[in-house]
Amino acid sequence: MNRTILFDSPFLLGFEHTRNLIERAAKAAGETYPPYNVEDRGDGGLRITLAVAGFTPDQLHVTVEDRHLTVAGKRDEAGKPEDAYLHRGIAARGFIRSFVLADGMVVEAASLEHGLLHIDLARPEPENRIVKIPIRSGS
Repeated sequence: MNRTILFDSPFLLGFEHTRNLIERAAKAAGETYPPYNVEDRGDGGLRITLAVAGFTPDQLHVTVEDRHLTVAGKRDEAGKPEDAYLHRGIAARGFIRSFVLADGMVVEAASLEHGLLHIDLARPEPENRIVKIPIRSGS
């Protein structure tokens, strides 16, 4: 992937994390399978729904690493010979679909219903912390 020239400026030191997020988002935008929806559930909550017909819960994996949500599916087609199909219109390929999560977003749950994988996300209210900083005197 090409590096963003903007972040190579000597005036933007320490923004490697931001550059990495942009590169991840650009990579995720190029993915097209499986199709998905993103719904607003209100109160900062979201639901991502992926069309994963033919996959079982054991064949799907949802992981979050460093604000990077990854959904992967892998089917074992070893039991069905390719010539058994007269027409094959349902995709049987595995996939990896990625999403970059904003700060504070957490995955609450994932469920598979009628060929749709629902992933519920929430943005909990940040706790207001007041930290008293002691003041030292120079004498």
